[in-house]
Amino acid sequence: MSEIIIGIDLGTTNSEAAVIRDGQPRIIEIDGSRLLPSVVGLADDGALLVGQSARNQYALHPERTIRSIKRRMGEDVKVKMGGKDYTPQEISALILRYLKKAVEGELNEEISKAVITVPAYFSDAQRQATRDAGKLADLEVVRIINEPTAAALAYEADHTGQRTILVYDLGGGTFDVSVVRMEQDVTEVLGSHGNNHLGGDDFDARIVEHLVNHLKDVHGLDPSLPPPAMARLERAAEAAKIALSDVPYAQIEEEYLLERDGKPVHLSLELDRLEYEGMIDSFVDETLEAVHTALQGAGLTVSDLDEILLVGGATRTPLIQRRLEADLGIQPRTEVDPDLCVAAGSAIQASVIAGHQVASVLVDVTPYTFGTSAIADLNGEAYPYTFIPLIRKNTAIPVTKSEAFSTTYDGQEAIDVTIYQGEDQDALNNTEIGSFLIEGLSDVPAGSVIVTTFSLDLNGILHVTSREKCSGLEKHIRIENATTRFEQQEMAAARERIGALLPSHGEDADTGAQRKNVQSLALIEKAERLMDIAPAEDKEDLVDLTEQLRDALSAGDIGAQQQAGGELSDLIFYLDS
Repeated sequence: MSEIIIGIDLGTTNSEAAVIRDGQPRIIEIDGSRLLPSVVGLADDGALLVGQSARNQYALHPERTIRSIKRRMGEDVKVKMGGKDYTPQEISALILRYLKKAVEGELNEEISKAVITVPAYFSDAQRQATRDAGKLADLEVVRIINEPTAAALAYEADHTGQRTILVYDLGGGTFDVSVVRMEQDVTEVLGSHGNNHLGGDDFDARIVEHLVNHLKDVHGLDPSLPPPAMARLERAAEAAKIALSDVPYAQIEEEYLLERDGKPVHLSLELDRLEYEGMIDSFVDETLEAVHTALQGAGLTVSDLDEILLVGGATRTPLIQRRLEADLGIQPRTEVDPDLCVAAGSAIQASVIAGHQVASVLVDVTPYTFGTSAIADLNGEAYPYTFIPLIRKNTAIPVTKSEAFSTTYDGQEAIDVTIYQGEDQDALNNTEIGSFLIEGLSDVPAGSVIVTTFSLDLNGILHVTSREKCSGLEKHIRIENATTRFEQQEMAAARERIGALLPSHGEDADTGAQRKNVQSLALIEKAERLMDIAPAEDKEDLVDLTEQLRDALSAGDIGAQQQAGGELSDLIFYLDS
C-alpha cells in the first residue's frame, strides 16, 4: 500500500485538509466542520487554542489571539501572542500541526507528507516560509502548488473535454487570477497575476471604518483604542459581509461595546448591500485589471475564454459575479464550492505524487520574472544595473535557463552576482532576492565568460549557479530570502518556542477534551457569579446559555460546547465591560 500524502489549503481565513478516498477528494472534518479557522490563541490557563476555539476568544482577548497570519508569511517580523514573540512560520506551523493531527485521528494512520497550496502570486520568500512552517509541523512538504491550479485540478475531476478557464481566486487575504487550459489529461497554466495583500480582510476593514465613523458621528466616540472593542467590530463586519452575500440588508448589533460617562454604549446599524458594494468597488476594479493582465500574459483575449471558475469565500459577493459577467460576457460557474475546491485539488496532486492512478497531468507556471543585472544599453546609454531576465513570467515550471556574461576588465578577480525578481528594465526598481560573490577568477583579459544558470523547481524555489567557463570555478545559491531563511539554530529555537505551547508528550485527544471541559466549567462559574448583578433581560440569556453549555458538557458534544461557550463568553464580556 502506497504512503498517504495529504493535501492542505493553508488559508488566510480558513484552512482545510483533504485526502483521496475511493478515487474522490474527501475534505476532513475538524471539530465538526470542514473549515478550520486559521486562528491561533492562548486560553486563560496558557493552553493552546487553534481553530474555532481561538476564533471564539478573539473578541475577548485579541492580545493573545492571532488571525490572518498568512498575510505576514515571508516577512522578517514577529507577532506577539500572550506576551511572547513568534514568527509567522511558527504560527502557521501550529495550524498545520492541528490539521495533521485531525487527519491522523480520522484515518488512524500517521501522516508525514503533504502538498500545500499557496497563492499563485506568492514570492519565493513566501513559498520558502510555507515550507519552513511545514517542517516545524513535522510535515515533509513534497510539493507546493498554486491555489488556482489546485482549484482547476478539482474542477477537472468532474469535467471532460477541452476548455480555457479563468480561475478567479479571492480569499481572505490574497487575490490571484490564472488562465488555465485543460485538454485531455493535461492541466496547463498559461498566465497568472494577482496581489498578495488584497482579499476579504480588506472588505471587512472598509465595513469597520464605516462602523467607526458611525460611532464618532452618533456618540462622539472612537473605538479604535480599546482592542476588545475593535476585535468585536471586526467580527461584526465579517458577519455582515457574509450575510450581504445572500440578503440585501444586514443588521449589525453590538451591545455594551463601549462605555461613556459610566453608561454603556450600544451599536445598532443597518448596512445595505448597495452601500457595502460602494465601499469595495475599487477593490473589484483592481481584480478586473489583474484579469486582463493575466490574459495578456497568456497571449489570449476575452473571446478565448470558455468558463470562469470562482475560488475563495469572498467570491460569493454578488458584486464580483456581476462585474465579471459584465466585463467578460461569461456567467461564472458556481457549482464548485469556492471554499473547498483548493483543498480538493491539493489532495488530487498529492495522490499523483503518491503514485495513484489519476486522470490529470499538471503543468504550472511562474508568476514572476527572475533575472540578474549587468552593464548593458538602457535608454541609449550604458547602465551597470540593466535587468537581464533569465526566467520570464508565465514560463512553465520546472525550468532551467542559462545566460553568458563576461568580465569587464583585464585580470578581473571577482564578480558580484545579484538576483532580482520583477519586470522593470532597471534592476534597482525590482526586488533583490539574493546575491553572491565569485572570487579567484582566472588572470585573463577582459571578456572571460561567466555562465549563469537559473533553475526554478516545482515548488517555485529558485537555484542560481554561476561558473567561470575557462576554469570551472563555480558558486551556487538557493534563493531563500535572507530575511526569512530559517537556519538550523533558528529552526531549533522555533521548535522550542512552539513546543512550549503544545501538549506534553503522550497527551491525547481525551486530555485535550478535558482541557476544553475545564475551560467550559470556568465559564459557567463566571456566569453564575454575574447572575445576581446582571439586568433582568441579560440574566435570562445567562441562564439559558449556561444550561446549554452544561447540557453539551454532559453529552460530550464538542461542537455544541464550542458554540454555547463562544456565545456565553461574549455575553460575559459585555456584562464585565
